[in-house]
Amino acid sequence: MTSAIAFPSYIIGLMSGTSADGVDAALLYTDGKSIVRAGEGVFTPYAEALRQAILLLMRGTGNIESIAYALTEVHIEAVRALLEKSGKSAEDISLIGFHGQTIHHAPNLGLTVQIGVPAHLAQKTKIPVVADFRSNDVRHGGQGAPLVPLYQAALAHDLPKPLMVVNIGGVANVTWIGEGGDLLAFDCGPGNALLDDWVHYHTKARYDKDGVLAARGNIDQAALSAFLADSFFAQPVPKSLDRNHFLPKIVCSAEDGAATLTAMTAAAIAKACEHVPAKPKQLLITGGGRRNPTMMRMIAEYTQCEVKPVEAVGWNGDMLEAEAFAYLAARSVQELPLSLPSTTGVRQPVTGGVFYPVGSADGS
Repeated sequence: MTSAIAFPSYIIGLMSGTSADGVDAALLYTDGKSIVRAGEGVFTPYAEALRQAILLLMRGTGNIESIAYALTEVHIEAVRALLEKSGKSAEDISLIGFHGQTIHHAPNLGLTVQIGVPAHLAQKTKIPVVADFRSNDVRHGGQGAPLVPLYQAALAHDLPKPLMVVNIGGVANVTWIGEGGDLLAFDCGPGNALLDDWVHYHTKARYDKDGVLAARGNIDQAALSAFLADSFFAQPVPKSLDRNHFLPKIVCSAEDGAATLTAMTAAAIAKACEHVPAKPKQLLITGGGRRNPTMMRMIAEYTQCEVKPVEAVGWNGDMLEAEAFAYLAARSVQELPLSLPSTTGVRQPVTGGVFYPVGSADGS
């Protein structure tokens, strides 16, 4: 029973983002409120065949059930690897926060789809699972994303504000935290997904390592201008994006295309700065984009802000989202809000998530 959980406690968070490259698993000691102490983290990659199957599923092709079980097995492997690394046993862990793999996100149509088999995960790990974090928000008029802001605000309690945290995963999203703790969060544009797809198509590499390809290219200014003319940028916030909302037409070399797509991510972040109540004192970058020096340089140029990786303030950018879903799992079983009108556009603060005890066939 969820009521038997004594907080603060150890919780595992699991996250696989829209880049669909694998599973982040992170250990967090938390009460789901003010106590947040991050522990170890591990990354378990998807096999390339599974990754390609997931990407095809995002485009409507493939067997959802078999892919869901296959990716859940990778999550089970990630949990076991994290337990081994941390020296913990399943008995030490109160919950797993299981995000699942997003394959479709269209909140304006009332749809957000994350796949995975949480009951199977609970049974195999012998740890209760909280899953399906986004659906309740969408049912109450929200965008279902982003869900990380409440965790970021807890981490940033003592940092100078206003502050903006920028997560550059497959899609880029921002969390603005005001001096009084006010929150505003929204997806702002493409992150790494389109760039990764471009680089893989042209070079077979999975991503632009260290931004080297983009650094050799020239930005296609016409393509960039057309991109910024997309109606998404004029929409009020909060708002969210599907991975494939932007499919810009770029006809140029591999290097110029990489430079242009990198600039699109940076320019979209600059656009985000126009939607917040006060210009942030600094931008803290998390997600894979922070490891791309060319992208970091462009973000600084386009935003005219101080730009740092989150490690500069002691956070673990590799595991931040996974930690967040551990935090949200703790909030879910206590029926605390996971989202706010200012973070997802939901009509009122709402909780979410479905609880799967060990041995259950369905959520309860």
